Amino acid sequence: MIVIKFGGHAMTDEHGAFAQAIAEAISSGATPVVVHGGGPQIGEALNAAGIQSHFVGGFRVTTPETFEVVERVLASEVGPAVAQSLISHGVNAVALSGRTSGVLVAQPLTNLVDGTSADLGLVGVITSVEPAALKELVAAGKVPVVSPIASDAKGSQGFNVNADLAAAAIAGALDAQWLIIMTDVSGIYRNWPDKSSLISSISALELEAIKSTFAEGMAPKVQACLDAIAAGAKAVRIIDGTDPSALKGALLGEGGTLVVA
Repeated sequence: MIVIKFGGHAMTDEHGAFAQAIAEAISSGATPVVVHGGGPQIGEALNAAGIQSHFVGGFRVTTPETFEVVERVLASEVGPAVAQSLISHGVNAVALSGRTSGVLVAQPLTNLVDGTSADLGLVGVITSVEPAALKELVAAGKVPVVSPIASDAKGSQGFNVNADLAAAAIAGALDAQWLIIMTDVSGIYRNWPDKSSLISSISALELEAIKSTFAEGMAPKVQACLDAIAAGAKAVRIIDGTDPSALKGALLGEGGTLVVA
C-alpha cells in the first residue's frame, strides 16, 4: 500500500503526468491511495467570495464561513477533478470526503507544530482513522481519492484538516509501505532558502529534534512525516510535485527527502 499526497501547488499538472505515473505504478503492482490538497484553489474561491485568508504556523485559520468554502472546493470540486483525471488515464478512481465517508475523525487543533497554542477555528487534528471504506475500495481494485475534511466523533461538526497530516494519519492506519508527499519544493531543507541544504535522508529521531526550526507550510509537512512514521508507515518521501518525473522517481525509491524510522 502506498499513500500519495497530491498537493495543491503540484496540481498545476495539465498534461496528466501525475495520472500517468499512478497508472504505471498500478501496472507495476502498486496499490495507491491518494489524499489531495487544494490550497491555491481554496484561496481563489475565498477571494471570489470576499473572504480574507489568514495563516498561522502554516495552517489556514478556518471560520465557519471559511469552512463552508473549503469543504465545497475540496470535496465537490478538487477531489472529483483529480479522480476524473485518473479515470481518463485508465485508473479506476473514486473521490470521497474524509468526513462523509466516516474515514477521518478529528478534534480542534489547538497547538502549532512548535507547541505554541493557537486559536485556528475549525482546523482539525486527526484523532482516529476508520479505514473500512478505503479498504473496501482497494479490495475492489479502485483507487480512493480522499478529501482532507474530517468530522468530530459525534458526526455533527466538520473540520478542515491539513492534507499532509491527513495523509500521514491514513498512511499509518493502512500500515503503508510508503507515504509520498508531493509539494512545490524538492524536499526538506536544513537552511531554507539555501538550495544546497536539501536533506536527502534523515531519521525520524533527528527530524523530531530539529522540527521547531521549520516555518510556514513546511512545518506541517515535517510533522506529517513524523506522524506517519509514529503511526506505522515504513517511510516517508517528500518530493517536488511540480516535476513530472519526481513521482516516478519516488515510486522507484529515488529523489526528494527520505524520512525513515
